[in-house]
Amino acid sequence: MIFPRSTIGDGKLGILFLLTLLSFGATRGLAQTPPPTDRGDRRPDRGTEWEIWTGGGADPIGSNGVTQGNRMWNAGFRYGWILTDAHGPGLLRGRFEYAVDAVPVVMVFQPGGTAFGFGFDPWIMKWNLEAHRRVSPYIELGGGGLISTREIPMGESRFNFTPTGAIGVNLLRGKYHWSIDFRYLHISDAELTKFNPGTDTFGLRVGWGQYIPAK
Repeated sequence: MIFPRSTIGDGKLGILFLLTLLSFGATRGLAQTPPPTDRGDRRPDRGTEWEIWTGGGADPIGSNGVTQGNRMWNAGFRYGWILTDAHGPGLLRGRFEYAVDAVPVVMVFQPGGTAFGFGFDPWIMKWNLEAHRRVSPYIELGGGGLISTREIPMGESRFNFTPTGAIGVNLLRGKYHWSIDFRYLHISDAELTKFNPGTDTFGLRVGWGQYIPAK
């Protein structure tokens, strides 16, 4: 059957009109659908944070028979202050957080016997990147001190400094969040003793906590 040209043209206009209506409806539907991060999750906005955490690692690059292969486990509590709103371009956009860590449990497994100790990190600088799909990456630098029952390593000191750095993610889950990061921890007395090989620990840390928005 041969259709008049005008009928074909009207059909195309009808299909175009129908697609326009469907596109408009889909757009409105998407606009009304909350984004993946908008599920009541508490994100690292301006306010405070508390977290309990635990971690461990080992020294794969130290002096053979002194620090290489030494292992460490610790646990602690963090309190932080998210001091800024979001700043920065593109993927680097984030918020600055200052925090402190109390570390009541430290165990270092080394030749000569396990060292038990406690520490305190009074300065931690953390950059919380913008959340995407309930994940907020972060970068962190910090440091403090450690007092132990034995010298770390043997022949060094019972007091050591503990500079640290980490890169990780916050997993946002409603009122609370989980964190997991890859962390470097250096244990050294900064040459308070002549023997100062230092211990370089690489490992993982996991935490659970809560962001509290500023009122």
